[in-house]
Amino acid sequence: MDFADPLVYGVPCFIALILLEFSYSQHNKHNDLYAWKDFMASGSMGIATAILSPLLKVVFMILLFEGVYSIFNPVINGEHINILGYKSFGYEWYAWALCMLGDDFAYYWYHRANHEIRLFWAAYIVHHSSDNFNLGTGIRNGLFTHFYKPFFYIWLPAVGFPVEMILVCLAIESLWQFQLHSQYIPKLGFLEKFLNTHTMHQVHHSRNVEYLDKNHGGFLNIFDRLFGTWKELDTKIETKYGVTHSPNSYNPVIILTHEFKDIWRDVKNAKGFKEKFMYVFGPPGWSPDGSTLTVKQQQRRLLKNQKSK
Repeated sequence: MDFADPLVYGVPCFIALILLEFSYSQHNKHNDLYAWKDFMASGSMGIATAILSPLLKVVFMILLFEGVYSIFNPVINGEHINILGYKSFGYEWYAWALCMLGDDFAYYWYHRANHEIRLFWAAYIVHHSSDNFNLGTGIRNGLFTHFYKPFFYIWLPAVGFPVEMILVCLAIESLWQFQLHSQYIPKLGFLEKFLNTHTMHQVHHSRNVEYLDKNHGGFLNIFDRLFGTWKELDTKIETKYGVTHSPNSYNPVIILTHEFKDIWRDVKNAKGFKEKFMYVFGPPGWSPDGSTLTVKQQQRRLLKNQKSK
């Protein structure tokens, strides 16, 4: 069964919603919501992603997923049968629901890994490097994540979900993620119990120490709640957006590569294999002497200071 990629229709909506938000912010004198140079940097990376993503998706996702699906779900008597012995999933409504849930589970761990493994953070920091939080930030995406993202989802075709279904679910997830980048949507009442909402995503994009590495979910927040990474927005705290170590540049090339350059510098100066390994695959901020701190170390220090007051 063939499906149209929802992102094909999403791109015009992205542009329209960005223009609407920008117009609304100007009308309401929120002139600091968009910074022109920052938005141009986000837009240029969004355009580059829109151009290159289809090719990268074909090479690193569709071909990989198709190969895995065919290996783990061979055709027997005219039907796809999973190697565990059950009939592979079809297009029933419950299969769509299960695939969306599986997609969100995979997205949670992919997203969390991007924040907790420095090499992945170097690729993903692009999305967080703006000091502004708006729909323009929603299209500020890196290119290097395409090379490893599919491996977090590879179990979905292995257990029997059709590749077309997985790609549609991935697109729906992306559409939801884009619209989360707005400060104009308040808390959503009962929906906050299970959805990943706009205020929760404000927490995620904050550089406040207490907010770092929180709310990694896609369209649900249940995995954040289950694995201890959920945090509600506290309106008493002034939210500051961006990253603690900013590239301090609007040049897209620098924004895309600056953290890789920092990793290379640290690896060259490291003493021994363990330090080199940790600078690449350890958490961002790790250092052998404590001269720089990981997020967990910063949060423990903050909590200790708060208790001592």
